[in-house]
Order: sequence, then structure tokens, then C-alpha cells
Amino acid sequence: MAQGRRVERVASLIRKEISELLSAGIRDARVHQGLVSITTVEVAGDLQHCKIFVSVYGTEDDQRQALEGLKAATPFVRGELGRRLRLRRTPEVVFQLDRGLERGSAVIGLLNDLQRQRPRLDEGEHPSTVAGDPDQASSDADAT
Repeated sequence: MAQGRRVERVASLIRKEISELLSAGIRDARVHQGLVSITTVEVAGDLQHCKIFVSVYGTEDDQRQALEGLKAATPFVRGELGRRLRLRRTPEVVFQLDRGLERGSAVIGLLNDLQRQRPRLDEGEHPSTVAGDPDQASSDADAT
């Protein structure tokens, strides 16, 4: 169980150091086009591999360019981690785009749409006509 706590502690330290590198260390302009933030750091149990999930606020192009910039800066990031953390072996670093925030905002948008449609549903309208799917509404009418 102590192994798990050590992995968590190393992941936390890596997240802190990468956040500092994002604000002051990485000079690649592509990384700074969108608002880049570290969402999660996953470290393998043997401390050999590290996945860093980043969220990029901006357009799809900003996200793509920021991820390319981070991937280009990976050797620099790994070297800095080695110097700052002083581990026996510095883990291999892989940056991945985290789409969790996008999915969350999409779900919130759907919930807001449902909330706006609710008064019409309470008045007795059929759900398929409220949702705006005319094909579904006609197939429901054919079924009755």
C-alpha cells in the first residue's frame, strides 16, 4: 500500500512541476496560444511512465497546436523533471488532450435544452416535436 501512496505523491509533484513549467519554463509559442491547464497526471506503478492530461481552452486549432508544442517540448520537460524531482529514473512523459471539460459542457448544454423544453412538455406537446426531430414525430404518428 505504501507503493500506491508513493505513486500518488510523485504524480502530485509532477503535476506541480509541470504547471510551473507551463507558466514560466516552456517558451514554445504554440503552447501559449490557448489556455493550457493540467487536469490529471497518471504515473505507472513502477514510476517509468507518466501520462499528463491537459485541457486547452480555445479553438480546435489552438488545441491541436498546443498539443504539438507540448509534444515538441517533451524532452525539455523530462529533463527538467529529472533535475527538479531527483528520482532514480525520470519517467517517460506523454501529453494527452483531456476532453472531459468539453464533454461536461456538452452535457450541461443538453440539460439546459431540456430545461427550456420542459414547460412545453408540461403543456402536453409530444416529446419528439419538442426535440425538433420531424422524422421521429412522423414515425410516432404512423405508429398510432
